Amino acid sequence: MSLVSFEGVTLELGGRTILSDVGFDIEPGEFVGLLGPNGAGKTTLLRAILGLVRPRAGRILVDGRDAARGQRAVGYMPQVRGSADLRWTGWDFVASAAGGHRWGLPRLDAAGKAEVAWALDTVGATALARRPLGELSGGERQRLLLSQALLGRPRLLLLDEPLISLDPAHQRGVVELVARLGRELGLGVLFSAHELNPLMGAIDRVLYVGRGRAVLGTVDAVITGPVLSRLYGSPIEVVRTGRRIFVMAGDTEVEGEAHRHDHHGHAEHHHAGL
Repeated sequence: MSLVSFEGVTLELGGRTILSDVGFDIEPGEFVGLLGPNGAGKTTLLRAILGLVRPRAGRILVDGRDAARGQRAVGYMPQVRGSADLRWTGWDFVASAAGGHRWGLPRLDAAGKAEVAWALDTVGATALARRPLGELSGGERQRLLLSQALLGRPRLLLLDEPLISLDPAHQRGVVELVARLGRELGLGVLFSAHELNPLMGAIDRVLYVGRGRAVLGTVDAVITGPVLSRLYGSPIEVVRTGRRIFVMAGDTEVEGEAHRHDHHGHAEHHHAGL
């Protein structure tokens, strides 16, 4: 049984069609990179899997059940973060999401405390438990956010642009950590990013969205000029140099431009709560 199934799904947001009659399946334990032009609807697709956006038509199944809010099978690392007290420790931050709570400090029983300790240890963040958030680097905070997503021991991890604002070294660290968790815990991973190259070597397949369509397949099958030209709606050339792939529109690297654009605050931001 597939971990995620889209069956003839149409998604709309604010009167605009995001996806139209889309179908694909993500298998258990699979690491899928989610890419597409700026504003193509990557965040909306993730929110639909979470049950936060209902399909206009079609059906979304997650672990064999209709997508719905609060499914324990799904762990989510959002692009837009809530605000947290920078005096909180790493433990406080992760515990704030335990038991369905968010941005509050619940009273945890022994089982709840054990779950927080497990989530911190699993991502190698136990040493961060006593440190204040204000003293942590961006990469260290990402580890804590990933710990939050692991609470409840999901079968599927959804990550919305976790590489934004990280330098290349920290990007590699996040991708390698997520890939390791996927292997060791048997997790399916849907990892949204603006650029393919940081995910190379980790992903099994790529899900590319654009102009209401979605194409899922291997990198070699999807990252081609003809496929991406249809998704972008303009001529696209794919240039391969060694292990790196560049998606070009004329002389412009479209993925790189999208990343710089979003970095200045004009990304597709949709607030989500679980």
